[in-house]
Amino acid sequence: MADSKLLVPELSETETMGPEEARFEELLLQASKELQQAQTTRPESTQIQPQPGFCIKTSSSEGKVFINICHSPSIPPPADVTEDELLQMLEEDQAGFRIPMSLGEPHAELDAKGQGCTAYDVAVNSDFYRRMQNSDFLRELVVTIAREGLEDKYSLQLNPEWRILKNRPFLGSISQQNIRSQQRPRIQELGNLPTTGYRATEPGPEKPHLNLWLEAPDLLLAEIDLPKLDGAMGLSLELGENRLVMEGPQQLYHLDACIPLRINADESKAAFHRKRKQLMVAMPLLLVPS
Repeated sequence: MADSKLLVPELSETETMGPEEARFEELLLQASKELQQAQTTRPESTQIQPQPGFCIKTSSSEGKVFINICHSPSIPPPADVTEDELLQMLEEDQAGFRIPMSLGEPHAELDAKGQGCTAYDVAVNSDFYRRMQNSDFLRELVVTIAREGLEDKYSLQLNPEWRILKNRPFLGSISQQNIRSQQRPRIQELGNLPTTGYRATEPGPEKPHLNLWLEAPDLLLAEIDLPKLDGAMGLSLELGENRLVMEGPQQLYHLDACIPLRINADESKAAFHRKRKQLMVAMPLLLVPS
């Protein structure tokens, strides 16, 4: 197994990164683009035409903003959980549930009074959209996540107040969108992964939440939530071909998970992100002989 030397210095959004941190950050954030460019036989994106759903009205410092909530079968669905299970997940870990969305570019439109405004198109999975139509809770959750996504992507500050337009499923026109041909499928949550030598029901270190996804066909990424830590001091991480073991300082955390893919431990990198309080791990995969 690889030892804790694969941990690089901590990442901080407010500090200048050194060569090692920059190399890891580039691997983590750019790997999908680089790997897919090397696969010249595969298209990097697919063009879709979202279908209209409903439209919400809000505002920003620049004026009126409309968000067209659309849907497409080409968008992957979120995990299939009941509303009660989802409520429990959100109470325990707000980052534990994700709704895949495609956030479109802003387009200038005219509102009902002929005044200029800005519209955005946000697409979710069609089956999930039909389920959302019968649930006020899911509808508000989607609107909240869509608003936060647009704020992050376009550096907006949207008014927290919004309302759904009656008898108007969209404003302006809904443009085609490009989505990645290779989506980032969720593999499994830690609760469904085999663990070794440790039981969460026994007194002792806490078992942290682990989130895994395929960033590209040969790159596995992991986020380990460590809210009790302020830095990487005392953290140890070991990787084998199909195993991840992490120990926290002062026995705060213990994680021993079997990974359902073969990891190239020698080429893996990890760093602690202080703002997010997460250990981020990039794990290239060993190719399976054809």
